[in-house]
Amino acid sequence: MNKIEENKKAWGLVSKDHYQHFKKQFEENSYKFNPIVLKELGDISGKKVLHLQCNTGADSIVLAKMGADVTGVDLVLDNIYFAKQLAKDLEVENVDFIESDIMELMENHEGEYDIVFTSDGAIGWLPDLKKWGRTIKHFLKENGFFYVHDSHPFYLTFDEDKITNGVTEIKYPYFKEEADEDNQIGGYASETKEAKNYFWMYTISDLINSLAQAGLFIEFLNEYDRCASGMGGTNKDEEGLMYYPPLEGAMPITFSLKATLR
Repeated sequence: MNKIEENKKAWGLVSKDHYQHFKKQFEENSYKFNPIVLKELGDISGKKVLHLQCNTGADSIVLAKMGADVTGVDLVLDNIYFAKQLAKDLEVENVDFIESDIMELMENHEGEYDIVFTSDGAIGWLPDLKKWGRTIKHFLKENGFFYVHDSHPFYLTFDEDKITNGVTEIKYPYFKEEADEDNQIGGYASETKEAKNYFWMYTISDLINSLAQAGLFIEFLNEYDRCASGMGGTNKDEEGLMYYPPLEGAMPITFSLKATLR
């Protein structure tokens, strides 16, 4: 079984757990959309949005509630099943979901979008960022834009257990090209489960170059010392973002980027 198939199988094990977790949060009105993303996206009402790597659809549904016409895409069939169920449960009609490997999306889907969107914990599951960049351009309308918010790759180099105490010790090489293999999946919206999976380290230059080479213009690149719940951090600020007090203002944890067609 290849790495993509292993990842598909692994994420499928936590699909139902994610659905139940996010459904409960929506029902309790406690689901929090990343405030950084909310500010930087701006008004998206009436826009067509393609949400890449949508998982079980929680953020896709938020984007739809903001007035956009949303299409979510994910590799995992169970994620798509539960995303559709979540939208049905919440009576959100202006959102749809399709199953596809992002690396094969140009062959599996047609359409043009005002916004191509991805966020929080997505990029490292992609083995080929150059093809990712070409895929983004392929689906953008002439006046559209791409937006991504995700973990900063510099932050991803550190030992995830030691950094909670402010100890920055390199565990994952920044320039590593081979995928890191793990034997557990889940943890932020599901109990951790045993399943082999693979994650590809990426660099800031990988991101910039993949988009630039595809013909996109980088409008901004922002870096933050805090992140959404589930992505790290030990303390919560007034906006609900997580951070490490010993590292506040000292290192980036997340980044956001906006790109447009030249």
